[in-house]
Amino acid sequence: MIQRDPQFDEVGASGVKQEVSSEDGALSAQFENVLRPQMLREYIGQSLIKKNLQISMDAAKSRSEPLEHVLLHGPPGLGKTTLASILAREMGVSFRVTSGPALEKQGDLASILTNMKNFEVLFIDEIHRLKPAIEEVLYAAMEDFCLDLMIGKGPSARSMRLSLPRFTLVGATTKLNMLSSPLRARFGHTFKFELYSTSEIEDILHRSARILACELDPEACHLLASTSRQTPRIANRLLRRVRDFAEVHEETSHLSVSTTRETLAALGVDRLGLDRVDLDLLKTIIEKFQGGPVGLSTLSAALSEEQETIEDIYEPYLLQLGLLERTPRGRIATKSAYGHLGLPSPSSLFSS
Repeated sequence: MIQRDPQFDEVGASGVKQEVSSEDGALSAQFENVLRPQMLREYIGQSLIKKNLQISMDAAKSRSEPLEHVLLHGPPGLGKTTLASILAREMGVSFRVTSGPALEKQGDLASILTNMKNFEVLFIDEIHRLKPAIEEVLYAAMEDFCLDLMIGKGPSARSMRLSLPRFTLVGATTKLNMLSSPLRARFGHTFKFELYSTSEIEDILHRSARILACELDPEACHLLASTSRQTPRIANRLLRRVRDFAEVHEETSHLSVSTTRETLAALGVDRLGLDRVDLDLLKTIIEKFQGGPVGLSTLSAALSEEQETIEDIYEPYLLQLGLLERTPRGRIATKSAYGHLGLPSPSSLFSS
């Protein structure tokens, strides 16, 4: 079920009312909202997505229709939730938030949908984690704006159809392949979020620094952008840690490149944005298994990490940087990995 956040009980100047799925989610949302852009013109990056959505919103407004359902997918931390809230603000309607795991039974979804008003935006995070029975309720709700319910049990059971307001569903997922084909087909827009460029991350950091009343040196900004894994959420998190370090140790709001380097070193983050676990993974493959190949289960046991954690959290960025290679025989540390760790690469693995 969703709970109302007191901060958004009344529709404010932006015309947006927000609801969150838990008390922890409410506190997190309030903190993140400090740095989140409020309008599409303030949103940095994802230019193609913004352009297409702006056209669709203008067209929907001119026809006095709700925006078609939107599916946003891509790695975590790229701004899917932020963009969903911006859509509601741009359309001038209320914004309701829940998540796939929070909807445990059909009645949870039914209570949300029947209390919505025309053109409102419902945002479902982690939509790939919806239960199949709840997905089936969404089919008619998205396509026909109605709700099919079964009343009673056994021979006396009967079906009832309720009309729903014409709403907009915005779904977000990091695993598009886990959505069923019927659900994916009911979204009018499907957008993939791309990783951000270094210049885009720098623009985001400068904006965040202004909001946090910090003076961020250009060199420090570039260093943070290069260690952010091309992800705004990580960039803003590192910026806040540098601010904490500067305020506690130097009693200043000026974030210099030297302070940034000290903070990153204390956090165990290197120049590529790799943390201690990433480096331990590479060192384990190189030092304990002669660079590989090594199987995922063996690597999991050596690192005392779950296989899914290694495969879904740590490996993608290492693969993206070209430091790790997946082969049918197992994981192999590349020549770039040896170079990054300052180790000599064995000629038997990387012969010309």
